[in-house]
Amino acid sequence: MDKTELKRRAQKFAVDTIKFTGTLPNNRPLNVLVNQVLRSSTSVGANYRAACKGKSTADFINKIVICEEEAMSQFIGSI
Repeated sequence: MDKTELKRRAQKFAVDTIKFTGTLPNNRPLNVLVNQVLRSSTSVGANYRAACKGKSTADFINKIVICEEEAMSQFIGSI
């Protein structure tokens, strides 16, 4: 998978998540979880774009780790 493909997949993930959460019922307890899912799913792409602009290999790796953490928090939060 190349850089462009990962960027496209991160963007699709965010868009799909936004569409999915739009189908959920609107109630206060669920909104708390939905907001967290939306924040973490959209931050994956934002953090990946930041990683691609990293100043060094170490900076890139650090930012990719942040992407992974956000993706995992989104996954764990949805259980």
